[in-house]
Amino acid sequence: MLQQPSGRIEEALKKYALDVHDEEVKAAVKQLIAEKVHENDTPEVKKFLMGSVELTTLKTTDSETSVMAFTEKVNQFEEAYPTLPHVATICVYPKYAKIVSETLEVEGVEVACVSGSFPSSQSLIEVKTIETQLAVKDGATEIDIVMNVGAFLDGDYDTVVDEIQQQKEACGDHAMKVILETGCLKTARNIKTASILSMYAGADYIKTSTGKLDPAATPEAAYVMCQAIKEYYNETGIMIGFKPAGGLNTVIDALIYYTIVKEVLGEKWLTNKYLRLGTSRLANMLLSEVVGEDVRFF
Repeated sequence: MLQQPSGRIEEALKKYALDVHDEEVKAAVKQLIAEKVHENDTPEVKKFLMGSVELTTLKTTDSETSVMAFTEKVNQFEEAYPTLPHVATICVYPKYAKIVSETLEVEGVEVACVSGSFPSSQSLIEVKTIETQLAVKDGATEIDIVMNVGAFLDGDYDTVVDEIQQQKEACGDHAMKVILETGCLKTARNIKTASILSMYAGADYIKTSTGKLDPAATPEAAYVMCQAIKEYYNETGIMIGFKPAGGLNTVIDALIYYTIVKEVLGEKWLTNKYLRLGTSRLANMLLSEVVGEDVRFF
């Protein structure tokens, strides 16, 4: 049985256009891709996108040794390619925050940790907040959490908001990304509503997916999320970042998301602070296209 949100949340949601329709979104995205992506298929954009990559390792087989070697690759990149932008972030499990922060030598690369019982978010809120606090204590400069999707689908928006707010408090001054797991939300209306709730609750970024479930990121979900970010900015004056993650398999995928951000949100969002790409496989693909030969650096 669906629950009714409290008055404060109902009032907050009334400010936004939540009546979005899937077929209209699909048509708009199809037209945008057909008309605009080719304009952004340039070396300059690909170089920029390299600097927006969140180099990520979230494997069962991760270890201190493997994560240290992973981080050393970022250190070595700056020496090997001094004219190219380094990645924006290294993203790992919380237990490796200390290893990354102590190994990383490159200025400007953030240390991100997935937290709050990633990827399911199925844990007690006390456990989620403690995990976040420990990650920050060990050197995480950004935190990625998963929205309570089950509570959202039950209509329990108060729990969704409360849990995000508590985890944001646990982050302190550090940026927090809220993963919506858009493949589980199914509809454009749900994605728009979840986006607004997450930003209202304190998200600094909204992120499509964990990459652990299918479907992960889609252009349609990205389009709706960027519309939500734009409306939220128009209402509050607060710029919220966007991160597609999961299923970014080709350079064209990256160009599509870049194009959506450019067309919906505008040039202000085309920095590696406000646009992030959650992927590792794309780093080598983008690097190969920029340097003009097949490279397997990362």
